[in-house]
Amino acid sequence: MFELPQFQEQPRERADAARNRERILAAAGTLVDECGGIDGVSMDDVAKRAEVGTGTLYRRFGDRAGLAFALLDDQTKEFQNALISGPPPLGPGVPAAKRLHAFGAGFLDLLETHAELMVAAAPTVRESAGVLALYTTHLRILLEEAAPHLDARYTAESLIAMLDPAQHLRMRRLLGYSLDQLVRGWDQLIAALTSAPRVREA
Repeated sequence: MFELPQFQEQPRERADAARNRERILAAAGTLVDECGGIDGVSMDDVAKRAEVGTGTLYRRFGDRAGLAFALLDDQTKEFQNALISGPPPLGPGVPAAKRLHAFGAGFLDLLETHAELMVAAAPTVRESAGVLALYTTHLRILLEEAAPHLDARYTAESLIAMLDPAQHLRMRRLLGYSLDQLVRGWDQLIAALTSAPRVREA
């Protein structure tokens, strides 16, 4: 039986370093809101607003992708923890099919709020691979129970590809889908995948 990857606790920061980090993230978050997205925010802008040196910012977060990833951290960790130990239907305690439906609705809601940041953070996510590994493993476990007739690994990877942040922005802004339509589409797909396959008559 597969187990979800567990997050390793990071070394505890010094109090002054933690305060500095929070000030930077608060400044970055405010600028993202003021500019209508992270595309209009530079590292220099964040450093000035946070009253820190640009070098300090780069040493701490690496680049803009690292800063975007840090801004996402609280929201994504909350969602990840809900998958592992939160209340049902997102968390354990209900049939796997219901959890698959809840995953899609929850992740699409996350995308609706943070897709632009996720796109900006994509290089960091690809390098760590830990977040995608968590989601695909979670889906694979649920699919093995809810749809044993399918290739669970392939199906999980395909479902995650549907939830790519850049694809979400394309569906919403270019193709004009509403969030409700995307959730409904996910539900219809999960219902089709988890339906018992028809037995062909000889």
